[in-house]
Amino acid sequence: MKKIKQLFAGAMLTTFGLPIAQADYALNLMEGVTKVSNDIYDLHMLILWICVFIGIAVFGTIFYSIYHHRKSKGHEAAHFHEHTTVEIIWTIIPTIILVAMAIPATKTMLELDDVQESEMSIKVTGKQWYWDYQYLDSGVHFESHLDEISEKSHRGHTIDPHTVPNYLLSVDRPLVIPINKKIRFVFTSADVIHSWWVPDLGWKKDANPGFINEAWTSVPTPGVYRGQCTELCGRDHGFMPIVVIAMNQGDYDNWVKTTLEKQNAKPDLSDQSHEQLMANGSSVYLKNCVACHQIDGKGVVGNYPALRGSAKVTGGVDPLIGFLQAGTSKMPSFAKLKDNELAAVITYIRNSPDIGNKVGDEIQPKAITPVYDDDE
Repeated sequence: MKKIKQLFAGAMLTTFGLPIAQADYALNLMEGVTKVSNDIYDLHMLILWICVFIGIAVFGTIFYSIYHHRKSKGHEAAHFHEHTTVEIIWTIIPTIILVAMAIPATKTMLELDDVQESEMSIKVTGKQWYWDYQYLDSGVHFESHLDEISEKSHRGHTIDPHTVPNYLLSVDRPLVIPINKKIRFVFTSADVIHSWWVPDLGWKKDANPGFINEAWTSVPTPGVYRGQCTELCGRDHGFMPIVVIAMNQGDYDNWVKTTLEKQNAKPDLSDQSHEQLMANGSSVYLKNCVACHQIDGKGVVGNYPALRGSAKVTGGVDPLIGFLQAGTSKMPSFAKLKDNELAAVITYIRNSPDIGNKVGDEIQPKAITPVYDDDE
């Protein structure tokens, strides 16, 4: 009953154009924070009220005619074949209405696609199942994965999702942008069709393999804005959220400087304790391996092999290192990982109680043959 009341209240608020809270059972579009999102909302409300007016006029005429010209009052149906004047009128009036609606709609659509005079560009690549961000002007480049606590909660079922802040809507590395700057986005995909959507920005854009799509935004106020992939891109489609953090220009410049310093720094190849290797290896595993091999290492029968009890995993270290760096037709190369990350994840999959292996060794970074990606 409570839900029915909420739905009814939401419908009434929407019908009369009153503000409605962005909560469960909200029935109207959200306004967003950008000019584009506000223009889309205004266009939506304009078309809505035009349709409401037309509906009232048409159905009002129908109901009036049915009630006042009913047979019980002695009326008889008229017999006529055509009426040229009426036909002209009901052709001209809808045409005028459609043209009147098309003018603001076309203006808004042109505004959405106007990426000219952009002040910076970001390439967004959708991958199964995370986002890759490359700042084409500054050189910042990183991957954005679902945050660890949400990953563990939905896969391990040992953490109550209700205790996780922004469950399935947080990432390990958010996209950071400056406010009051026109930012051009370039979208593509490395595998299947994805779709990048942050409701507060007011639009969504598909990321298609082999194609480039464009969009832009300019966020006026600092804040954290969340979104999701909105294309059914595979089994883990629901686990690739988007987080955008808008900062003042000074804070953004400091973030770029710090990020580039970390990005260009050589990895720490010093020996690590067993606890450090296992902790770092768990993080790397959750970002790169868990989608296929599962949190318990059992894999998916017929699709992805189990790591638990695998001779390849628990056997010789050097062949395992070479296998992970080379990859296969089904598994991407892990050469993108730095030596300390690769050493940590190998230690983890060979010794994690969660996966069920216990070789009892530690793979240190110096045991990895350096193989670096040019973009790293």
